[in-house]
Amino acid sequence: MKPLGLYIHIPFCRAKCAYCDFYSLAGDEARMDAYVSVLSDALRGAAAEAASYTVDTVYFGGGTPSLLGAGRLSALLDAAAGCFSLAPDAEITLEANPESARDAEALRALRRSGFNRVSLGMQSAVDAELRAIGRIHSARDTAAAVDAARRAGFDNLSLDLIYGLPLQTRGSWRESLDAAVSLAPEHLSCYGLKLEPGTPLHARRGSVSLPDGDAQADWYLDAADVLAARGYIQYEISNFSRPGRASRHNLKYWTLGEYLGFGPGAHSDFGGRRFAVARDLDAFLARRAAYSEDAVPSPEERAAERVMLGLRLTRGLPAAELRQAENVLRACASHGLAEQSGESWRLTPRGFLVSNEIILRVLDAMGLSLYI
Repeated sequence: MKPLGLYIHIPFCRAKCAYCDFYSLAGDEARMDAYVSVLSDALRGAAAEAASYTVDTVYFGGGTPSLLGAGRLSALLDAAAGCFSLAPDAEITLEANPESARDAEALRALRRSGFNRVSLGMQSAVDAELRAIGRIHSARDTAAAVDAARRAGFDNLSLDLIYGLPLQTRGSWRESLDAAVSLAPEHLSCYGLKLEPGTPLHARRGSVSLPDGDAQADWYLDAADVLAARGYIQYEISNFSRPGRASRHNLKYWTLGEYLGFGPGAHSDFGGRRFAVARDLDAFLARRAAYSEDAVPSPEERAAERVMLGLRLTRGLPAAELRQAENVLRACASHGLAEQSGESWRLTPRGFLVSNEIILRVLDAMGLSLYI
């Protein structure tokens, strides 16, 4: 049976972060109950199409999925397990913000129901930086959430960090890296801050002091060096893990694996089609949700996407597939931006800093172009 990932979007948040452009909003108990009911029906409705698949990853993202509480989350996972063929060793991830994941008993209930991985939005270990971006947790909350997750039996834990924040310095970024490593997670994601149009931070960009691009580049390389020295393997531009603990679900996105997304704003790549549910919670609850995107990528578009995503991974792509772009890659290698490793080409950490430009040049040499 073919492998399949499920992404289950939970669009509720207690507070909207200043940098966030994901689809999220406030939700009361009644609305969350209704959401679980409609979402469970959506899962059941899609099961027949996936009868020939085994689900080997399930990812509850948001929003803040942990706001639903253990009972609702367990019910959703039960619904998925009841209508899809769930692999015995499936990776089942719950995203959570630290302030909503400090209850070890609730986490034990989730662990018993089948969740086996937790991803915490730490973002920073400096409280002033957290307040500057609208986060409502503290560094102490992060430590408490990690402790609660460990006591609940979770042995696969991921932490998210952001560099380039307001008030952040190179020293405070190193402080956050050190604090994260001291919590001994199996996985770390390090993202550069992006000012997304329509977010509060983007609206205040003229009055907020932010590190420039050169500073962000230095801090990114700091992260690669620090984490490598502490035993974390970089496997993708922004992601690092202990051996064998790379995110299996996210690797589906980077290797063009198939996945189905449920909930407003969720994307899917299934059966040769790419489609996304409209970002409209009211329409979803009224069972009249529409697709905001629906397309069948051509073979050429898929080939371009494979190159783009493959060069985001530290393992790179086979040299035989990139023969038309060999001159481009050799030129990059002369500047320390790419390297040939065995039978593959891959970008270096410095190459990742300018990966968009490199990928565009590689695609141009191959006669391909991106459609997204």
